[in-house]
Amino acid sequence: MRRVLKASAFWMASAAVVPALLSYRTRAAVLGRDRALEGSTQALALVPGLVGQFLRRAFLTRVLAFCDRTVTVEFGTVFSRADARLDEHVYIGPRCHLGLVHLERDVLLAAGVHVPSGPDTHGFSDPAIPIREQPGSPRLVRIGAGAWIGSAAVVMADVGAGSVVGAGAVVTRPLPACVLAAGVPAKILRRRDGVQRPA
Repeated sequence: MRRVLKASAFWMASAAVVPALLSYRTRAAVLGRDRALEGSTQALALVPGLVGQFLRRAFLTRVLAFCDRTVTVEFGTVFSRADARLDEHVYIGPRCHLGLVHLERDVLLAAGVHVPSGPDTHGFSDPAIPIREQPGSPRLVRIGAGAWIGSAAVVMADVGAGSVVGAGAVVTRPLPACVLAAGVPAKILRRRDGVQRPA
């Protein structure tokens, strides 16, 4: 019965987001997919509670490179890259900002997590040119299956499967699977699988 109710709610939400999808498609043709996505997700981010979760899911399954129907995206979350991928049972907490990211299955993002499109989203090498006019080098950031990213963390490099990133950490270098990392910049504190970290 629960499965039937969820399926019904998904299809009702799909019908409800048709105007948002039409607006997105029109703006994407003029502004590009990424700019249109950012505006659409800002609007949908304002809808609270379970209704908001269903509306965001219904919209994102149709506009992202991939978004599984089991994904939960909470209030205040904004996406800036249409090529983002969200695998099954991903949970994205309130007020997250996500760029070019692949969240593998069972990833948990706590509140306020930022995952920009890698460390070089803006160029800044020429001081004579405003930073906003210098080209960046966006890069896909992959967060491995079952990883948990703590509140207000900033993740600019890949995180291995099953790893935990502490609240407020800044990940600037790739983290292997099954580690606990924290700090600015994030450092590995210990492994989660009982294997000792080399001294």
